[in-house]
Order: sequence, then C-alpha cells, then structure tokens
Amino acid sequence: MFESLSERLGNALRGLAGRAYLSEDTVRASVREVRLALVEADVALEVARSFTAAVQAKALGQAVGPGLTASEAFARIVRDELVAAMGAANDALNLAATPPAVILMAGLQGAGKTTTAAKLARLLREREGKRVAVVSADVHRPAAIEQLGALAAEAGARFVPSAVGEEPLAIAERALADAGANFDDVLIVDTAGRLAIDAEMMAGIAALHAALQPVETLFVVDAMTGQDAAATAKAFNAALPLTGVVLAKADGDARGGAALSVRAICGKPIKFLGVGERTDGLEPFHPDRIASRILGMGDMQTLIEEADRKVDKQQARRLATKLGRGQRFNLEDFRDQLRQMTRMGGVGAMLEKLPGAGQLGAPAQAGLDDGRFQRMEAIIGSMTVQERRFPDIVNGGRKRRIAMGSGTQVQDVNRLLKQHKQMQRAMRKMTSKGSMQKAMRRMQASQTAGSPRMPARRGRRR
Repeated sequence: MFESLSERLGNALRGLAGRAYLSEDTVRASVREVRLALVEADVALEVARSFTAAVQAKALGQAVGPGLTASEAFARIVRDELVAAMGAANDALNLAATPPAVILMAGLQGAGKTTTAAKLARLLREREGKRVAVVSADVHRPAAIEQLGALAAEAGARFVPSAVGEEPLAIAERALADAGANFDDVLIVDTAGRLAIDAEMMAGIAALHAALQPVETLFVVDAMTGQDAAATAKAFNAALPLTGVVLAKADGDARGGAALSVRAICGKPIKFLGVGERTDGLEPFHPDRIASRILGMGDMQTLIEEADRKVDKQQARRLATKLGRGQRFNLEDFRDQLRQMTRMGGVGAMLEKLPGAGQLGAPAQAGLDDGRFQRMEAIIGSMTVQERRFPDIVNGGRKRRIAMGSGTQVQDVNRLLKQHKQMQRAMRKMTSKGSMQKAMRRMQASQTAGSPRMPARRGRRR
C-alpha cells in the first residue's frame, strides 16, 4: 500500500542522511523531491502545492534537536504535514441515535460499495458488539442483492431481503421497520451506483437520505483512482451531506494520491480503509499511523491490535506451554504459525507495518511473498503425521515423494526443512530468554513514546 509514494519520499529523506543541520539549499532540494513524489502519487496539484509550502516553511526555521540528524528532523516535519493533510486523528462513526442507527452507503458502480457494506457490518458486530442488519436498495443490479446476501452471511449480519421489482424507497422504509422490530442496533443500506455521476442517481440517493435521516452517510471510493477519487467525493458531497469517506481497495493503491487528496478537496474525513476481498478487511483510518507507514516507520500499534483480534490465543498458549516443557517445535507447529500469518492478512500486510521493512531490497521482499508461504504449507500437508512430528526422518526418498505430492521441487522441501530448523532454534532462544509478549510491549512503548525517528542509514555528520 502506497509503495511508490513511500519509495520517493524515502529518497528525499535519504538525501539528507549524514547532515547535522537543515540548510536552505538542502531543504529546497528535499522539498522539490517531496513535490515530485506527491505529483507522481497522483495527489491533487493544489494539495501538493500547499503541502510542500508548509513543509518548506517549517523546515527552513527548524532547529535540529539534540540527538537528531537533519534527515530525522525533516522526516518529523513531513510526517506532521501528512497527518494534517489526512486529518489529525481517526474520525469514528457517530452511532449516538435511537436504534436502529442508519448508515447509508453511496458511491459509483464498481467502487466496492456492496463489499464495504458487509465489511462494515462485520466490524461493528465484532469490535463494537452491535446487532447489525443490511439491505440492498440497488434494484438496477440484481447481482448486488445476491452478493450482499452472501457477504452478510459471511459477516454474521442479518440480511433483509429485497427484490428488483421494488422501489428503493419502499425497500429502505420496510428494512428500517424490520430492523426496529428485530431490535437491531444498526441498519446499513447499500444504494445503487452508476458508471458515472448522473442526475437520476443523485436524486434517488437524496430521496433515500431524506426518508431515512441516516446518522452516517459514507461515500465509498476506489483508492486506485487517485485524485479523481477526491473530485468524485466532492461532487457527491455537493448533492448529499456526506459524513465520511471509505477508501476501498487501498491494498492495491501503490500511489496514495486519494488518501492525501480526499480530505483537502471534499472536506470530509476518511473513516475507513478497505483491504482485500474478505469481510474482515476493513481498517479504521488513523492518519498518524498511515503517515508512519508511508515514511517507513511502521505501524506497530495496528499490528498489535490485529494480532490481539486475529491470532488464536488458545493455540498460542498451547505452543508456549509445549515449548516451556522443553518439547520440540515441529512442522505441525510451523504450519500453525503460517496459518496465523495468513489470518493476519499475509506476510505482505505484516511487513508494511514493521519499522524499516520498506528498506529491504527487492530480492528480500520477493522471498517473503505469500505464494511462497502457501507452497510451504502445501509441502507440510504432503507429509505423513510422523514426518511432521519428527522432521529428522525425512530422507532423500521421502523428500522426492513429498515434492511430487505437493507439486514442488526437492530443493523446495530442503529449503522448508532448513527454515524450520532456523525457526526451531529461534523458538528455543525465545523460551529461554523471555516471552514474546514482553518484546511486543517494548516495541509498542517505543512506537508511542517520543518523536518518530527515521530508520534510514546514517552517514557521518558534516
């Protein structure tokens, strides 16, 4: 996510490496690099101009604090401006209303509106403990009703049926009465979209809004459309009182133009980021955390929160107890850890939240792709129970059989066994020196205390 912007901003900051102070010449050169990075990220031109003007004004009068390099001081200024551009803090949903609180979803066709409605239902159910109902008022696309029904089942939300022959307003009013009768806390209404903005679509959504009086009207936009996302949000906001924006498909957005442009152009906060296709792929939008990710400082807070929600704690306790008794970390345990990483969104999603991970070279990052981890799980699945529990018995003949059964090569099996040995040694050290929880607490404390520091290489100060 935002890889191109991260790389270009990283280059601008590395240009200051080794300098002890921010001179006028170095600031102007770095600001030019920042401006180019923003333009290439498809950030709206007026936003790029105001952003770089603010960075330059602050940097020219900035005294580098004790213990900081010029690169770190400049990084802090850029981070603060990124946060200001995207919003000072997470703007949470306002559900303070007599149940059922209505959330109206708006957006163009193909932006990910229906999927986002189901994702939001799951988030509210799992994290807020809400009883959620969903309904589709999109009578122009029959598949939308079926799609929402299937996604609602996956999200654990109650689906209110609708049909193509009904009027959207009648559907919404019936769903509202139904949600009240079933004591639902929230009703999410998915509306019709079009391939482009038109008067008929706007009039239909405006009528729904007037009838339902929603507490939240969320505009769902495809993050990959860059600054066009901000322009579309502005057009919708002119016809509909939006309360926030959801950037869908954010994991496919390498540029980041939408995230930096939307709030400045349409004046509405980004409330959520949609990632992946699963219904658990919705993150509250925290500007400070996103700014840290963009600058390669990581996002340990989100990583810790995700681990708390998604990691199987009972399984983790069993493994800790097993290792504490001196038993070996076997390939069944290794497979469980691979599955835990998949639940966390895959290695790529975890990697972007680790400080300095963006500085790994392309070969190193390629070696950590999710496809490779899937192959590793397939190899373990091709082993017998005895082989998984006692990997040392896997000889040449067994390796050939395992490779054939998993559709891989013998060298892949050898690589897996070597990596398992390395992880086994790491687990042994971990149990002898202290718990993972203590390490995570230390990392969390370092993330939240003091000013952010760039993980860039330092040169000699001049």
